[in-house]
Amino acid sequence: MPTLTEPAIIPDVQHQSEAPPCAARQTRLAITVLHGGLGSEREVSLLSGRAVADALARRGHRVSLRDITPGNLTALDIPADCAFIALHGEFGEDGTVQRLLEQRGIPYAGSDADASAIAMNKVKAKSRFVEAGIPTPRFDVVKPARLKRVLTSWPLPAVVKPVANGSSVDTFIIRDGASFAAALELVVGKYGEALVERYIRGPELTVGLLGRRALPACEIRTKREFYDYQAKYIDDDTEYLFDFDLPADLLDRIGDLTVRAFDTLGCRDFGRADWMIDAATCDPYLLEINTIPGFTSHSLLPKAAARVGLSFDDLCERIVELSLRRQV
Repeated sequence: MPTLTEPAIIPDVQHQSEAPPCAARQTRLAITVLHGGLGSEREVSLLSGRAVADALARRGHRVSLRDITPGNLTALDIPADCAFIALHGEFGEDGTVQRLLEQRGIPYAGSDADASAIAMNKVKAKSRFVEAGIPTPRFDVVKPARLKRVLTSWPLPAVVKPVANGSSVDTFIIRDGASFAAALELVVGKYGEALVERYIRGPELTVGLLGRRALPACEIRTKREFYDYQAKYIDDDTEYLFDFDLPADLLDRIGDLTVRAFDTLGCRDFGRADWMIDAATCDPYLLEINTIPGFTSHSLLPKAAARVGLSFDDLCERIVELSLRRQV
């Protein structure tokens, strides 16, 4: 069970505002927020972690914000009632940090190590979706030995992306053979394999999950060819719409399928599902489940939570509460 703690100055957070009175919250917790990590999503993770730490500090918790990497695990030495993982991609979202926390007996928010590893690997996740009858675009895995064969057999347009990566890094929409060859050679050369998907033309939706509840679907509109890294984290003209022209029964179905996909992978606490809607048929296709979505000013889970009346601070504390229920 969590121990009672008093609010304290947070050494790694620049400021801590006075926590507002809240009768429902009687326990002040020691929480370690883990951010940073490795690779192309490190900068986003640093922003997410800072935002989460500030939110939990405003609620009066004693928060330690720590940059963690495989070569620096000192963050795990800090006594904590709960760890909040704000790490994206390799090391943080693939089950590695989760396994380390489990080995040390530190409670943490979010999906466990096994579910995280499956969700991070798009091929494993999509295979589970197919088994569960959840629609996902046709796909193939390309390794060096199959590269030439796929180039001559796969119909275009198509999408090429890494098997296990996030934030649309090294993701390409392919419309001609020359671009197809270049993208496959880049991704296979960099990661050892590539995922090729059927291209779905139509609206892109994201559905946040909190507990086992699907939050309102959000349509993403960008002036770029698709919702890439630039559109996600840098552009100010990307639109996030909760009022859009899709049938209510379709949105209900997508919400139900999102919860089923979350359960199929064994995920818990929070996450986000990315969907494409075929403009010609209105059929939905699940792309992936993100077990640790962003917590930045551009991030979609906080926007969906706000749509149902949960502030950013409410969302962060609700996630911590969900993790602590497993300790009772």
